[in-house]
Amino acid sequence: MDETRDHLRDTFRAAGRRLTSQRRLILDLLQESDEHLDAEMVYDRARARDAGISLATVYRALAVLKEMGLVEEHRLGEEHCHYEAVGDGPHYHFSCLGCGKVIEFDTPLVAQIQRELSERDGVSIIGTHLHLSGYCAECQ
Repeated sequence: MDETRDHLRDTFRAAGRRLTSQRRLILDLLQESDEHLDAEMVYDRARARDAGISLATVYRALAVLKEMGLVEEHRLGEEHCHYEAVGDGPHYHFSCLGCGKVIEFDTPLVAQIQRELSERDGVSIIGTHLHLSGYCAECQ
């Protein structure tokens, strides 16, 4: 068993939870994806690897992974949520109101704003979410 899998199993144990094969599968799918998947898309991809998985299992697993801080849930200008595995560094989202395309980006300006706010008001920032919406170059 590789070191990453051992670390993940230890993370689940520390949280009083089990790393089931379904949770591992869903986390793997999100880590492998270059796009933001909604629950139905996760379900479709999971069924391709495990025909016995149910949509309810996918929703429960996503909730557990989100609660543990391993998955982020985003509302990207649509009525349903999209999910992605938590990455190493910060990134933000732009979603097109026309075609629904999502563009991820990073900017040092957000870190600067966090620093200034912390210094000015003495706050401790533990999370930052930035979502911009508008029209992409193709939809303008």
